[in-house]
Amino acid sequence: MRKSVDIEIQPGSVLRSYSPGESQQLAVQWLATFGGSGAPNTKSYMWHVLSFGAYPSLSLQEASTQYELQVAPSFVVLSNDRHQAVETDLRPTSCSESDFLVFPPNMAWTMAFTHEDGWLGPYFAKHSQYDKLNQENIGKIEKARAIEQARQKGWL
Repeated sequence: MRKSVDIEIQPGSVLRSYSPGESQQLAVQWLATFGGSGAPNTKSYMWHVLSFGAYPSLSLQEASTQYELQVAPSFVVLSNDRHQAVETDLRPTSCSESDFLVFPPNMAWTMAFTHEDGWLGPYFAKHSQYDKLNQENIGKIEKARAIEQARQKGWL
């Protein structure tokens, strides 16, 4: 049995490490959300649903540009092997895994980084209810800021 080592990400801090079972469940949820119809075999690489066009996505520089615009209260990083996942406070720009997915906990969007980056990937996709889910994320960020401001003023 392989020893579990947390995914290393930059920038940011790991807020939570998911168990292997929880990581598997995140992969199931991700595939249910972004798996699309007629998805190719995802046993090797989950991001094949994006590279094969089974779910609409942007690739290469367009994907990177969209990813840089995204905000969320936290970010989940899931290894392609589905055994490891962490939640982080900042949008990751690098990871110790060569194939990994990034998404907010509500899966408003996803970014798939591949070992083929620059040729196949990265890929960026929005949830079919992106606008609603993104508004939820923005609302959570605003609420956290308001709480922090209240704390700094000694109100809490």
